[in-house]
Amino acid sequence: MKYKKHVFICNNQKAAPKKSCGEAHGNELVDAFKAALAERGLLKEMRAQRTGCLDACAFGPALVVYPEGTYYGNVQLSDVAEIVDSHLVNNQPVERLKLEF
Repeated sequence: MKYKKHVFICNNQKAAPKKSCGEAHGNELVDAFKAALAERGLLKEMRAQRTGCLDACAFGPALVVYPEGTYYGNVQLSDVAEIVDSHLVNNQPVERLKLEF
């Protein structure tokens, strides 16, 4: 695997009245994760990118971290630093945001 951690952030757009991660700041989350990784010098070993639907619309904005396959829901911009520091750097998932299917 090329990256130690790979974060896929939903930015899917759905027509109203359906909930949509892209409408709920999914694009801003992508930018925030990329900036946080860059600030920490982690871009060569970790990647954050946009993705389509993760089938977790009711819990959006949603993202998934690989290789673990940990899903997070209702992620806010204020949660980015915690996810990066806790999960991506220290391998400790952020339990309060984890989704269990």
